[in-house]
Amino acid sequence: MDVVSRMTSKGQVTVPKAVRDTLKLREGDRVVFRVVGERAELARTADLLELAGAVPVSAPPAEPGTGWDEVRRQLRDVRERRER
Repeated sequence: MDVVSRMTSKGQVTVPKAVRDTLKLREGDRVVFRVVGERAELARTADLLELAGAVPVSAPPAEPGTGWDEVRRQLRDVRERRER
């Protein structure tokens, strides 16, 4: 979809309704501009609360205060057991 919008003297651009609807943008949403070569891509940023539960947990959480080296070792052990 190609939709044209004009930039104001203050650098502001109105996101056209068709784009807002497609990206499900609402008032107050945050967006990210990603520059790729000579182009810019606009994307809706994810609401972190929407992502809750999106990644399966493969091992029980480590005890508070466990060092990263120990956490990595435990995860390696879990993966090795799963692969057998």
